[in-house]
Amino acid sequence: MKNPNYYAIIMAGGVGSRFWPLSKAYYPKQFHDILGAGETLIERTFGRLSQTVPADNVLVLTNENYKALVNEQLPQVKDENIVLEPAMRNTAPCILLAALKIYKANPDGVMIVAPSDHWIENESAFLTDLETAFKACETDISEEKLLVTLGIEPTFPHTGYGYIQYASGDSAIKNVKAFKEKPDYATAKQFLAAGNYSWNAGIFIWSAKAIIEAFEKYLPELYALFNSGYEDLNTEKEEAFIQEHYEQAENISIDYGILEKSGNVGVIPATFDWSDLGAWGALYDNLEKDSENNVVVNAKTVIRESKGNLIRSEKGKVVVVDGLQDYIVVDSKEVLVIMPKAKEQDVKLMRAAVEKKFGSDLV
Repeated sequence: MKNPNYYAIIMAGGVGSRFWPLSKAYYPKQFHDILGAGETLIERTFGRLSQTVPADNVLVLTNENYKALVNEQLPQVKDENIVLEPAMRNTAPCILLAALKIYKANPDGVMIVAPSDHWIENESAFLTDLETAFKACETDISEEKLLVTLGIEPTFPHTGYGYIQYASGDSAIKNVKAFKEKPDYATAKQFLAAGNYSWNAGIFIWSAKAIIEAFEKYLPELYALFNSGYEDLNTEKEEAFIQEHYEQAENISIDYGILEKSGNVGVIPATFDWSDLGAWGALYDNLEKDSENNVVVNAKTVIRESKGNLIRSEKGKVVVVDGLQDYIVVDSKEVLVIMPKAKEQDVKLMRAAVEKKFGSDLV
């Protein structure tokens, strides 16, 4: 039987612009089957979390424009568990709002906050680490209560992730010494050599009471703003309160606003395979390759003298590639993009150019 005190918050408000042309502002990447696995990323995230968390205890935080997509893809999630953000205010405000909702429903609630669009390969290892974190947060009696994050053991000196430095010790949950911004390559190599750094995956576990107390201490104005509507939460008055007050919230991340200030943060250096799927290159890195290191998603292909390419199309489309090396080929219904993998970060520039020339419907 699943623990009724366990809750999950799925963060599903991002646009995923680096996965254009598949991901568009009105239909972002978390609602697509990016992996060609038969499930969208948010469906896969829900399936992973609901192995431990009761389905009725899963909340989805998303942009109000995406409610219909959430209803369609996650019919198991009740409407009252879909929290619609009327404005983009980073991660801290929506997490506080969700924590207040959970605490009002169940003062003993323990929650995981997880992005909707990450890739996790070894789900059993993930669930083992999650159970360790849940139990630690459930039983914690510290004056400043424990906040836990899952860190990913780095496999190479990645410069696109933040890092978490932790103290050595035998405990499964290590004491966090510092959060580090995205480093340059030389610094990332030093982190790797030191052996006590994890990638910051943006996955957090704590009791609702612990995170609310942390907001009250470290972001008191934001706490006061949302706590003023505490009686309205989980009632028919909640939506009106959010509409009236949410835009007044400070635009601040949970990392900067809370975790970097708290005196009791722990990290579990996780060993499961993970990617934030930040761009097309990350998808290429994490999918199976053919004998010429090509990755094909959905397409039926004829490939000649071509190596190291990512080819993605609508399901069943025939794609012919000849003489191409280290390219990204992505075909959506309206847009075809062909670009070198080395220039994948320029996709935002291409997206902007298409919007300027042909209008916003294509982006």
